[in-house]
Amino acid sequence: MDQHTEKDYRDKDFTRNWVNSSVFLFYLQVFCILAFVVGGSYSLYKNRYKGKPEVEIQSSTLYTPQYQK
Repeated sequence: MDQHTEKDYRDKDFTRNWVNSSVFLFYLQVFCILAFVVGGSYSLYKNRYKGKPEVEIQSSTLYTPQYQK
Protein backbone atom coordinates (compact mmCIF):
# COMPACT_ATOMS: atom_id res chain seq x y z
CA MET A 1 0.00 0.00 0.00
CA ASP A 2 2.89 2.35 0.79
CA GLN A 3 4.43 1.97 -2.67
CA HIS A 4 1.14 2.74 -4.40
CA THR A 5 0.77 6.03 -2.52
CA GLU A 6 4.30 7.11 -3.42
CA LYS A 7 3.66 6.30 -7.08
CA ASP A 8 0.57 8.53 -7.11
CA TYR A 9 2.60 11.43 -5.75
CA ARG A 10 5.33 10.83 -8.32
CA ASP A 11 2.78 10.91 -11.15
CA LYS A 12 1.50 14.27 -9.99
CA ASP A 13 4.97 15.76 -9.47
CA PHE A 14 5.68 18.63 -11.86
CA THR A 15 9.30 17.65 -12.46
CA ARG A 16 8.58 13.98 -13.18
CA ASN A 17 5.46 14.22 -15.34
CA TRP A 18 6.67 15.81 -18.59
CA VAL A 19 3.20 15.84 -20.17
CA ASN A 20 1.67 18.13 -17.54
CA SER A 21 4.78 20.26 -17.25
CA SER A 22 5.07 20.77 -21.03
CA VAL A 23 1.41 21.82 -21.27
CA PHE A 24 1.87 24.22 -18.37
CA LEU A 25 5.03 25.70 -19.86
CA PHE A 26 3.37 26.06 -23.27
CA TYR A 27 0.44 28.01 -21.82
CA LEU A 28 2.81 30.07 -19.68
CA GLN A 29 4.81 30.96 -22.79
CA VAL A 30 1.65 31.88 -24.73
CA PHE A 31 0.46 34.06 -21.85
CA CYS A 32 3.83 35.84 -21.57
CA ILE A 33 4.01 36.55 -25.30
CA LEU A 34 0.41 37.76 -25.33
CA ALA A 35 1.03 40.03 -22.32
CA PHE A 36 4.17 41.44 -23.99
CA VAL A 37 2.29 42.18 -27.25
CA VAL A 38 -0.69 43.76 -25.49
CA GLY A 39 1.58 45.83 -23.24
CA GLY A 40 3.67 47.02 -26.18
CA SER A 41 0.59 47.88 -28.22
CA TYR A 42 -0.89 49.86 -25.32
CA SER A 43 2.40 51.71 -24.84
CA LEU A 44 2.52 52.60 -28.54
CA TYR A 45 -1.11 53.72 -28.41
CA LYS A 46 -0.53 55.86 -25.33
CA ASN A 47 2.53 57.57 -26.84
CA ARG A 48 1.18 57.81 -30.38
CA TYR A 49 1.89 60.67 -32.77
CA LYS A 50 -0.78 63.31 -32.21
CA GLY A 51 -0.39 65.07 -35.57
CA LYS A 52 1.42 68.01 -37.03
CA PRO A 53 1.51 70.89 -34.56
CA GLU A 54 0.82 74.48 -35.62
CA VAL A 55 4.12 76.29 -35.44
CA GLU A 56 4.45 79.99 -36.18
CA ILE A 57 7.44 80.67 -38.40
CA GLN A 58 9.00 84.09 -38.86
CA SER A 59 8.52 85.39 -42.36
CA SER A 60 12.21 86.34 -42.63
CA THR A 61 13.32 82.71 -42.19
CA LEU A 62 11.22 81.20 -45.01
CA TYR A 63 12.72 79.71 -48.19
CA THR A 64 11.71 82.92 -49.98
CA PRO A 65 12.05 85.44 -47.16
CA GLN A 66 9.64 88.35 -46.89
CA TYR A 67 11.17 91.48 -45.39
CA GLN A 68 9.30 94.40 -43.96
CA LYS A 69 9.84 97.75 -45.69
